[in-house]
Amino acid sequence: MSEEGDVATDVEVVVETSVVPEQPLDQNTAIKMVLKKALIHDGLSRGLRECVKALDKREAQLCFIAENCEEPGYTNLIKALCNEHDINYLTVPNNKELGEWAGLCKIDKEGKARKVVRCSAVVVKNFGADSDALTYLLELIKTK
Repeated sequence: MSEEGDVATDVEVVVETSVVPEQPLDQNTAIKMVLKKALIHDGLSRGLRECVKALDKREAQLCFIAENCEEPGYTNLIKALCNEHDINYLTVPNNKELGEWAGLCKIDKEGKARKVVRCSAVVVKNFGADSDALTYLLELIKTK
């Protein structure tokens, strides 16, 4: 082996990072993001019984109520408790979507929600970390 055959080369590695543009926030996507983060931090109460307990104990910070609940007495009870304890609430158009966002479903191999359980009310007790979606929802509540 001779030293004449050895060649040293410098190799530059260029890594391109693609920035995914965030989708513009609307009410439903913001609610979905806030509920997902609260679910991770174990800060959700789902269903009528858990929500009433959290509202009575004044642990609730925000409440979501489904508009298409079959029993109007449920929504009237939740709204009355929210008004009594000065807790803000927002309405969600579909109780099946609210159940999916609150984690009341099974996720299949493709990542799609299966066996979604309907949910009439969800209370957030712990938001977890602050996010853009949370500030958007709080500003939306202030304007209402």
